[in-house]
Amino acid sequence: MKAIKVNAPGGLDRLQLVDLPDPGEPGPGEIRVRLHASSLNYHDYQVAAFPNRVADQRIPMSDGAGVVEAVGAGVSELAVGDRVVSVFFPTWAEGPPRIGDFSFTPGDGIDGYAREVVVCPATWFTLAPREFSHAEAATLTTAGLTAWRALVVDDGIKAGDVVMVLGTGGVSIFALQFAKMMGATVIATSSSDEKLERLKAMGADLTINYKKDESWGQTAWDWTGGRGVDHVVEVGGPGTLSQSITAVRVGGHISLIGVLTGRSGEVPTGRLMAKQARLQGLIVGSRRHQLEMIRALDASTVRPVIDRSFNLTEIADAFRYEESGRHFGKICLEF
Repeated sequence: MKAIKVNAPGGLDRLQLVDLPDPGEPGPGEIRVRLHASSLNYHDYQVAAFPNRVADQRIPMSDGAGVVEAVGAGVSELAVGDRVVSVFFPTWAEGPPRIGDFSFTPGDGIDGYAREVVVCPATWFTLAPREFSHAEAATLTTAGLTAWRALVVDDGIKAGDVVMVLGTGGVSIFALQFAKMMGATVIATSSSDEKLERLKAMGADLTINYKKDESWGQTAWDWTGGRGVDHVVEVGGPGTLSQSITAVRVGGHISLIGVLTGRSGEVPTGRLMAKQARLQGLIVGSRRHQLEMIRALDASTVRPVIDRSFNLTEIADAFRYEESGRHFGKICLEF
């Protein structure tokens, strides 16, 4: 089978297409999946592009979607022919978070899904939404579930809430879609007026160009009549957190998801304390969360927004496109 590996010390020029032995038939409790798609996340970009990020010869990509080709003894939840999608934390089935690193995350601590076939425990996958293509399903493992957990699992979003999303990456677009699905009002930011128009077309109630309005947090606060935003899906990190704290209501919730502007920085602790807001870090979610999200998607009309797809052999080009920041929504690999 064909696969992609990252050669030490890493970097997009060191992604290599290789031929690997077929993994064979599944053992007890395992399934064999013919993979057809993956989707790019910033985490995958870090693995592939940053020197010394992962072990030599690691197969990248955390997201995988495909078809079950065979099942081992004792597997009852999945069957041959099922369309499936991978889970981000294979060892976190349900309950509160117990994992604080990526040591068992496919594409990082263990081999991922930039390959044609995988044999693994059946619990490493769930059924995909019934009407989704493989590429659409592959967007759910990381980006979709992160947005779902931030809004639905961790803060119980309800109709009438005000949600703020930052930018037009995969998590932010899913957050907008889930918020509208739940009957919430959405404020969205971007540095591109063209992208802001697309956000409006998707249902954003207020759009703000953060390059033109450096006090966008205050603008959001004022727009709510001085009440503030109920939930902020914070993907920027230290460079945007201060504005998010300005925007959030007293007693509101900020989901700290991204590190796009850096891994450390000053936090206006006095304002955060005065807002009495919850600042909650999170990394994706459990298999149970994914099952619940997919059940909701099957009952809705929400479909992932895919900007562009690349072939598996074009993985370096796909990451360079992600690096450019021109995309709106998700970038996928289809193979």
